Amino acid sequence: MKLPFKILLFSESIILFAGALLGPIYAIFVEEIGGDILDASAAFAIFSITSGFVVFLISRMEEKIKEQELIVALGYVIIGLGYFGYLLIQTPIHLFLVQAFIGVGIALYAPASDAMYSKYLDRSRAVSNWGVWEGMNRFTLGAGALAGGLIVSTLGFPILFILMGTLCLASALFVFLLPRRVL
Repeated sequence: MKLPFKILLFSESIILFAGALLGPIYAIFVEEIGGDILDASAAFAIFSITSGFVVFLISRMEEKIKEQELIVALGYVIIGLGYFGYLLIQTPIHLFLVQAFIGVGIALYAPASDAMYSKYLDRSRAVSNWGVWEGMNRFTLGAGALAGGLIVSTLGFPILFILMGTLCLASALFVFLLPRRVL
């Protein structure tokens, strides 16, 4: 496996882990801020629609940027700031705004990350390379889900949000500080 491939796997696993920390307990948080099941659904819809819309708008512009890792790092920063934004949420409306912000971060980094990953695939082993990606994805999501529940049950949501944001910013810094010749 090529070094850039491993670096992308590592940074992506950190981002996926950070998001998975909240995943299964998201509705509990929404309820704590006075929301209900429809607010949780609307927040996820706002996130998804925002990220989809922004991907369509900017993916062609991203194509022209030579250093895709900078776009990936910027997306990670925006996601991390969004996770810190959870600390300020007091109403479902605040949640909707934070979800839209995180959606922009996802829209920035995902296409660039996918393009970089595809660039470093060993074409003769494409299926097993994507298998590594998918396996990492599932293991990371599972570990994050379990860790998130443990953290919130012992330390509370604020600590979880600080950890989520910190992981994203650390991953952004990692990608940003890599020598450009590595990726």
